[in-house]
Amino acid sequence: MKLELISDVVCRWLSSCVVVTTPVENKTKGKLQKQICQVVLDHFEKQYTAELGDKWTSVRDVLTCPSCWQYAILLNKFSQSAELENTLRVEGYHPAFQGTLPYLPRSLKCYISRTPRRFPAQKHQTGKLKEYYLLNAASVLPVLALEVKDGEDVLDLCAAPGGKSITILQCASPGQFHCNEYDDLRSRWLKQTMESFIPDPLVNLITLSKLDGRQIGDFKPELYDKVLVDAPCSNDRSWLFSSDTQQAKLRLIQRKELSSLQFQLLRSAIKALRPGGSLVYSTCTLSKAENSDVINLILKSCANVMPVDISEMAKAVSQEFTFLSDTQQHELLVLPEKGKAWGPMYVAKLKKI
Repeated sequence: MKLELISDVVCRWLSSCVVVTTPVENKTKGKLQKQICQVVLDHFEKQYTAELGDKWTSVRDVLTCPSCWQYAILLNKFSQSAELENTLRVEGYHPAFQGTLPYLPRSLKCYISRTPRRFPAQKHQTGKLKEYYLLNAASVLPVLALEVKDGEDVLDLCAAPGGKSITILQCASPGQFHCNEYDDLRSRWLKQTMESFIPDPLVNLITLSKLDGRQIGDFKPELYDKVLVDAPCSNDRSWLFSSDTQQAKLRLIQRKELSSLQFQLLRSAIKALRPGGSLVYSTCTLSKAENSDVINLILKSCANVMPVDISEMAKAVSQEFTFLSDTQQHELLVLPEKGKAWGPMYVAKLKKI
């Protein structure tokens, strides 16, 4: 089978397997709890012990304990509620991002709590905007690294379910905003997210597409000032709770193809980027093969890109996030730990020259 076909299968297969948890009733608490997939845990145990050393034990304890996961609340500036902000503060939430960040628009408001809890989700209602979006706070970091300014042309290459696209629009008003999602189901999910958070006049100015991300650079060469590649990856949190053991085994086998797909997406993104423009690559996996190895390969094979230092951003949020110490200045890796259970989230920034 050709590499291109394999990558296409992996991309579509990943997109169709986002929700993979099977709840079982915990009779003592009367709640639904997730079951860990032992096949995936054994695989991660071997890989991440080798890659993270002693840190893996504490990371594993968070990833395998959904009850200690924390959820951030991203407020929607298009449906502001002073009452909601007051409620969050009364309940012990505080701003996740403040102080000396190199890029922090005043319009971006994201609240977190040190106590593991989940604020009630709002249902999608046609014609009514939601007041907030629940997300992993580490998901905001790629957007802060991208530093979108008003009027810039922006591409979100792998945009579903839409959380980072929503965050970009909380930060700035792009001149042209192109949100792309290859998979049909996830594309519909993206469209619904945008309709839930962005008012009609602005939604109509956003381009939603279902193009193959590996080909966008050829279709739209040097068209964008900023590109976000939140790439398909082996989602560690989700995979640990795979409900089908055979599916999990297949997923782990096909995982080897992901780095090739991610490399192709990055190559395409670089083509779509204007000279002088910036690109941010992110994943929600701890895997070195899908993170720093992919970026290092891009830097070695593409003479027209250079790394961009994001260490100041990491330093500015170090009280809220735990980072792997053994990374280069153009990258960061958020490690989940109790009390700061955000991530995993890998972020790297490049500039086209």
